[in-house]
Amino acid sequence: MKFLSKSYLVLLAISVSLQVQAQSNFEKQGTQAWMKGDFKTAVVQLEKAEAKDPSNANVLKMLGYSYFQNGDFENAIAAYTRLIAQKPGDYSAYYYRGKARLNIANAPKESLNQMRDSFYSSAIKDFSKAMEISGEEDIQILQNRGVAYKDYGIFKSYKAKKSVDKNACIALFNNSIADFQKILTMQPLRKDVMSLIDYVKAQSASMK
Repeated sequence: MKFLSKSYLVLLAISVSLQVQAQSNFEKQGTQAWMKGDFKTAVVQLEKAEAKDPSNANVLKMLGYSYFQNGDFENAIAAYTRLIAQKPGDYSAYYYRGKARLNIANAPKESLNQMRDSFYSSAIKDFSKAMEISGEEDIQILQNRGVAYKDYGIFKSYKAKKSVDKNACIALFNNSIADFQKILTMQPLRKDVMSLIDYVKAQSASMK
C-alpha cells in the first residue's frame, strides 16, 4: 500500500514544502491551506496558481485532491485528467479519479443520471490502471475496484431481463468477488470483506 496510506500525504506534503521558495504567492497560499487541511481555501488559491501556470503538475495534484475532499467530484475528475495528461505514470491520479467517478455513479446529479454506466466502467478502468502502474495488488485499490464491480453489477441488474444481460451482471459480480478474495489472502481476518463476498454471491445467485 503506497500512496493510499497516510504516507502518500506525508510524502506529498514534504514534496510541496521543499518547493515553497520557487512557488508563486497563489501556490504558496494554496499549499499552506492544503497542508492545514483547509481544502476550500486551497481550491481558491490553487485555481489561481493553475491559471498562471497550467503545466504545474504539483498544483494539479493538490488541486485535484482538494476538489475531492470538498466533494466536488466533477472538478476533481477534470483536474486529475489534466494531471494524467502531464504525468501519465502518476497512479495516484488514476486512483482518485476512479474514486471520484465511482462517487458520481453512486450518487449522481440529475444531469448525470444518463451517464452512470460510463462512470462505473471508467472508475473500474482507472482502478485497474492505478494497479498496473503501481506494479502491485494494493489492498485499497482492490477494495475500491471490488466495490465498483459490485455497484456496477447491481446497477445493471435493475434492467437485466435477457439472459445475456444477466450473464453480464454475473461477470461483474464474479470480478468483484475475485478482488475481495485477493484481499483475504493478504488480510484473512477482514470480516467486512467476508460480508461483502457473501452479499455479492447472493446478488449473483439472484440473477440465475
